[in-house]
Amino acid sequence: MKTISSVVEHYIKTKPFLLSALSQGIINLTSLARNMMPELEQELGKDVKQGAVVMSLKRLSEDLDFRVNHKIVKVLKAIGEITVRSSLTDYTFAVSDTILNKQAELITSINANPDVFYTSSRGVNETNIVVSNTMSNVVDRLFADEKLIERNNNLASITVKLPKDNISTPGVYYYIFQRLAWEGIIIVEVISTSFEFTILVSEQEVDLAFKVIKDLKSLN
Repeated sequence: MKTISSVVEHYIKTKPFLLSALSQGIINLTSLARNMMPELEQELGKDVKQGAVVMSLKRLSEDLDFRVNHKIVKVLKAIGEITVRSSLTDYTFAVSDTILNKQAELITSINANPDVFYTSSRGVNETNIVVSNTMSNVVDRLFADEKLIERNNNLASITVKLPKDNISTPGVYYYIFQRLAWEGIIIVEVISTSFEFTILVSEQEVDLAFKVIKDLKSLN
């Protein structure tokens, strides 16, 4: 049987930005309840009192405050080193029978240049390579016969070390990426390991992106 509380919770959970704003207590609950009323009444098939919706929102926001803030913020406060690298190029190639051999040749070239940034990931149909701009000519030469899907120049990377608790705490990545989205920052690529993730953004946005992530360590 559907209740006001269950319908209210489902409504909020289907709207991620609203969910986060509610957990932070920055929404007028009376105004939100008024806007929700038509959809809730349609879902329940009966008239709903605004006061009941407000009370459900209040209880939900208090519960979210515990689940989101007390768990996620604990992880974010423990964020480790944040490393920024600039002058990067991001390549996306179609997976092929020869691309691994090309990557092996590229890695050999990179090993002779310890200051060069390099990272790579492989999906089902695509292989992604990110290198310092100084290696672009090498990549262009080695992968000349490969199918280039996308290339983005003049990028910067932000690499963040996360505490071990991040793998057992739901919502950590969502919370970080949501804050970046709020600032209008476009994330070109995301590359992650168990306790570290790297985002690629344009060089024009890297300072703001760095500030957003750094400020997460001082959340209350």
